[in-house]
Formats: sequence, C-alpha cells, structure tokens
Amino acid sequence: MISQKDLPETIPVFPLPGALMLPRARLPLHIFEPRYLAMIEDCMKTKTRLIGMVQPRETPGGEKRLHSIGCAGRLTGFSETEDGRYMITLTGTSRFRIREEVQGFSPYRRCTVDWAGFGRDISTTEETDAGFDRDAFLGLLGRYLAAMKLSTDWGNLREADTELLINSLSMLCPFTPEDKQALLEAPSLSTRRETLVTLIEFALRGGSGEEVIQ
Repeated sequence: MISQKDLPETIPVFPLPGALMLPRARLPLHIFEPRYLAMIEDCMKTKTRLIGMVQPRETPGGEKRLHSIGCAGRLTGFSETEDGRYMITLTGTSRFRIREEVQGFSPYRRCTVDWAGFGRDISTTEETDAGFDRDAFLGLLGRYLAAMKLSTDWGNLREADTELLINSLSMLCPFTPEDKQALLEAPSLSTRRETLVTLIEFALRGGSGEEVIQ
C-alpha cells in the first residue's frame, strides 16, 4: 500500500484521449508504441510503479497541451506478448495536479505533480454516496445502454458496491474526452454520480433539449 508521503514528485504521464483512470479502479491497457514500452520498463524499476493518466487537449490555436488534473495508477498487472507488446493493468492511486512538464531527454513525457487536495483518494476505504438511488439509476442506465446498443451483466451491476459501479461506468461509457475530464475532476463520488447522470440524460436527448431517444 502506498502512503501519501511515498508519492513521488515526478511521474511519467500517458496522455491517452478518452482513457479515464479513477482512484481504486482498474484500467487495462495495451502498450505497443516504443516510447511507452520504454515507459513501462522504467516504471517497473521504481518503488511506487506509478504512471499518470492525463487527458490531452488542444488549444484554440491548435497547440497540444495536457489537462492540469490527471490520475496516477500503480502498475499491478503485466504480461508480454510474443511480439513484444505489453498488456498491463493500472490500479488507481490518487489524482494529481500538474505543476510543469519536465524538459530533457526521455522518449515519453514526465511531469512534476502536486498531490495536495486529493488526500481522500489514497485511502483504501471506498467512498460512499448517501443520495444514491440504485433502482432509479439502473433504470436510466438501462435506457442508455439500449439506446447505445450496449450490453452488460445486470447481476454484477445490481450487486456492485456504489463506488465501483459509478467509477466503472464513468470509465467505460463512451463519453467525449472533455466529459471524461469532468468526471475525473468531480470532487466527490456524489458529484461524479450527478455528472454521470447528466451525461447519460444528455445522450438520451440526442445532445439537445428534447428527448429523442426512447
């Protein structure tokens, strides 16, 4: 288990559009680009084995930037294919705020980060949501999945702990990168659930003020 004081000042970052990492959730990734293969190899040599997942963004002038808030995951699963690709699993550890990008020779990007303000993320205790109405939420979700022609294991959804349910859906639903960023930056599980519901309702309205998907 990583404690707050063990979190490093500098971490490698992986800017991957639409790939959302959240505390205590697991994110499987398929790594094949040489620079990210090198990142994984270097990561496995460190004590914390942390990689920061960050949403890239483009400025109005077309400049490639990173969102200021990301989430670090600990490398907890690793396998190598016969042709040299890596299949890894990251387990969400804590969100962070980027201070600055580290300049210097490295095939992948690195940033100095600030972990302040995200102390609750590092806890092993799952977050709760007192206002969560599971039946109403699953009803809305059912309409959304039907509209998107997606299937799911309803037995697992009904039995899943609240945090796992909300965070897993936040990570898996096909929202835009900006929507994923909004879910990441939600200050609590309750506000993440509210954001998730808003995004689902918006999708059911076809992105307009009128409900068009039944």
